[in-house]
Amino acid sequence: MLTRISPGGKLSFADIGAVWRYRELAYFLVKRDISVRYRQTVLGGLWAVIQPFFAMLVFSLFFGRMAKLPSDGVPYPVFVYAGLLPWTYFSGALSAASESMVGNANLISKVYFPRAVVPAAAVLAGLMDLIVASGLLALLMFYYGIGVGPGLMLVPVLVGLTVLCAAGAGFWLSALNVEYRDIRYTIPFLIQLWLFSSPVIYPSSIVPDRYQWLLALNPMAGVLKAFRAAVLGHQSFDWQALGISSAVIALLLVSGFLYFRRMERSFADII
Repeated sequence: MLTRISPGGKLSFADIGAVWRYRELAYFLVKRDISVRYRQTVLGGLWAVIQPFFAMLVFSLFFGRMAKLPSDGVPYPVFVYAGLLPWTYFSGALSAASESMVGNANLISKVYFPRAVVPAAAVLAGLMDLIVASGLLALLMFYYGIGVGPGLMLVPVLVGLTVLCAAGAGFWLSALNVEYRDIRYTIPFLIQLWLFSSPVIYPSSIVPDRYQWLLALNPMAGVLKAFRAAVLGHQSFDWQALGISSAVIALLLVSGFLYFRRMERSFADII
């Protein structure tokens, strides 16, 4: 007698419950990704700080000093690093999630478990780097004499939205990468375009009013703007932009999870 284990046909709470039941597997995948990332490296976890730090230096030189981009009254190095901090996590998590299914082909082809655990674990693994890199932002704020305000309590919510955005896009790209292997070559280009269409190195205030609605459709735009406001306290929260970004993130997450589940049946055969 042949027993076939496969995902259900419709989205239900049982799907989320199945992922939750395999949380220990997610934990070990996260732990493995973190340990493998810096194994046999000289600087280890310092690489989590080095990447955004040198990006900050380059952007501060070319866009802050030479192009003289505005920074909403905040010293440009602090301004750009406050944007690079969540963005670096997001781009790294998205890249890792998109490659996660192909990278775990041996595991996926041998045993059944909710496949959504794999890209979800890849997204969560990057949080450690985000925590480590946050220390440099604290030092920069101390150096420039920038205090923190009550808005700092909103940071965990904004980090959560960033995680959900990376997971939603990661579900889409990881599933597409299994079926179309040339997707991996478009991901760096996609992330680069996403960077320059997000207010990371420039404030959203320089975007003309007639294009603000288009910027708001970028799910990371409202999150980045709110993250700066929460940490630096240099401006009030744009709740409308954050609400639009949250709605787009929810749509991206649900649609990505639905597409991932639809393709899940064929992963073991194609991969």
